[in-house]
Amino acid sequence: MPIAQLFILEGRTTTQKNNLIREVTEAMSRSIDAPIERIRVIITEMPKGNFGIAGESAAVTSPPTLEP
Repeated sequence: MPIAQLFILEGRTTTQKNNLIREVTEAMSRSIDAPIERIRVIITEMPKGNFGIAGESAAVTSPPTLEP
């Protein structure tokens, strides 16, 4: 049984998490030819204060922007 464990910062909506679960499941099924009904996805949400970016708490830093 393939299992994907994802760590994300808290604050996403239920709809966003459902979309993430669906898309990760579909990608795993395609990539490793696993039946969808056997794939498990675990989402762990972290408080921003428990995650650091570039030496600073994510609670006090803004995420970097992607330049085109």
